[in-house]
Amino acid sequence: MDKCPAEFVDLAGRLADAAGGVITKYFRQPFDVITKDDDSPVTIADRESEQIMRDLIEAAFPDHGIVGEEHGSVRAEAEYVWYLDPIDGTKSFICGVPLFGTLIGLVHNSDSGPSPVLGIIDQPIAKERWLGAVGHGASLNGKPIATRACASVDKATLFSTGPEYFDDKSLEAFQRVRAQSNLARFGGDCYAYGLLASGWIDLVVEWNLDVYDYCALIPVVEAAGGTVTTWSGKAHAFDGRESMVASGDGVLHEEVIAILNI
Repeated sequence: MDKCPAEFVDLAGRLADAAGGVITKYFRQPFDVITKDDDSPVTIADRESEQIMRDLIEAAFPDHGIVGEEHGSVRAEAEYVWYLDPIDGTKSFICGVPLFGTLIGLVHNSDSGPSPVLGIIDQPIAKERWLGAVGHGASLNGKPIATRACASVDKATLFSTGPEYFDDKSLEAFQRVRAQSNLARFGGDCYAYGLLASGWIDLVVEWNLDVYDYCALIPVVEAAGGTVTTWSGKAHAFDGRESMVASGDGVLHEEVIAILNI
């Protein structure tokens, strides 16, 4: 695909607007927190905001697939599939911390395999929206953005959501990168990838993400000039949980992959 169709980009914006309206209504308000089977929390804001996005997709493109964190999947083998994480960073949302985001990703499935063609990271409280789409470039609130040059880990600012999300072996590998980095910070969930795409940080390393966690992030980072792969250096397959390395500089990315796989 040379360019993501404008009508898909328009719909993605409308999805973010609709989800943001729901999320803003509940932010820092009393609500029940439900613990799912995997011990992760979910709220009425997660479920309502995903449902309103699904309804809009069904109305606009009923032949498209939808995979969401809260309401499952329909037509997952369709040519175009939307991946939705209504609140990436629910723990931050519950605590009243505005470092979460709505993730909206679109994958085009063709004979050559799945390809992410559009992504949105939307922070409705700060009113910050990162968009990346094939043929459209990357932007923050409509203004073009780009990653920054940083060709060495010892000069890099590194982010990850938290050490508790790694298992023992992957944490050991991550700590090798952390030990060599210039500055390392935890927290932010998807917000860190927006910072990377905007050139404020250099590197995000995470483990065991689900498809709806990473799908939207890839087009944003890549359209801004960055690189995103699994820890093995391969492209994501969009068929299950995978690791993730996102770098603003291609030389830095190769160095990090080597450190992770010592």
